[in-house]
Amino acid sequence: MLDIKRLQILLAIVEEGSVTSAASALGYTPSAISQQLLRLEREAGQPLLDRHARGMTPTDAGLVLATHARKVLRQLAAAESDLADIAGVRRGSVTLGTFPTIGSSFLPLAVRRYKELYPNIALTIHSGREDDLVRMLEEGKVAMSLLWDYAWERVDNDELVLTELFTDPTVLLVGATHRLARRRTVRMADLAEEPWIIRAGGHPVVEVLQRSAVAAGFNPTIAFQANDYQEAQAMVSVGLGIALAPRTATVNQHPDVRVISLGDTAPPRRILVAHRTGRVRSAAELALHDVLVETASTYS
Repeated sequence: MLDIKRLQILLAIVEEGSVTSAASALGYTPSAISQQLLRLEREAGQPLLDRHARGMTPTDAGLVLATHARKVLRQLAAAESDLADIAGVRRGSVTLGTFPTIGSSFLPLAVRRYKELYPNIALTIHSGREDDLVRMLEEGKVAMSLLWDYAWERVDNDELVLTELFTDPTVLLVGATHRLARRRTVRMADLAEEPWIIRAGGHPVVEVLQRSAVAAGFNPTIAFQANDYQEAQAMVSVGLGIALAPRTATVNQHPDVRVISLGDTAPPRRILVAHRTGRVRSAAELALHDVLVETASTYS
């Protein structure tokens, strides 16, 4: 039986015109190409190439076999393509849940990469609050979802499989003319006398502030409750107070706001991707998971 890899080598020699060029095209050494060619000629029972000073030319048998090799290799490529389509890597759809701070920072980078790799996959994204995202996961309305948690309140759901993507630090927002605006790092203990801008409605960053302030030995004075991070930044920019935010919330930074590291004096959050336990995952979904992990590995 003729070996398909050796047929590929014969075709490359015929098309490239030499062993050296075929080796370069296929990623082999010239000696490996020559050895495989000799084995193919033994399998065929006759010479397939005429060797001469200027290179090699195919014999009649070599031309016939190369023609068949070209057809066989094209059919194999078509078969692999059809299997990929069936598996959903090149066709199909996948749904993803996300939340605003990640949807406006990390996620677009992953989506761009996914669409480059799998342009024919229909990707649908739903943005919402975390409790809504968990419900959509449980009900199967999204295949997977981005979530977050803090050390004191981990996502604890036996129906979900979690993969940590990266750590999202808590940073300090101050106005451009604030006394600390030129600092690269400050500690929460340096902020005891400052007025604070917080998120309204019991937002998780409020608990981050409370825990960090208590650990630093003070109770924060609240100057304003903002409905979103853009409103918070606007009030910080005019000196009404300072604020905490996850670093991912500062991608669209106000021009008159400075972002300062708090080191280890304010807790970070984990960014996670979750899918439902026992879910039969399509190739499109698995590929998206891989792209999210890959993008997270270089995200900072």
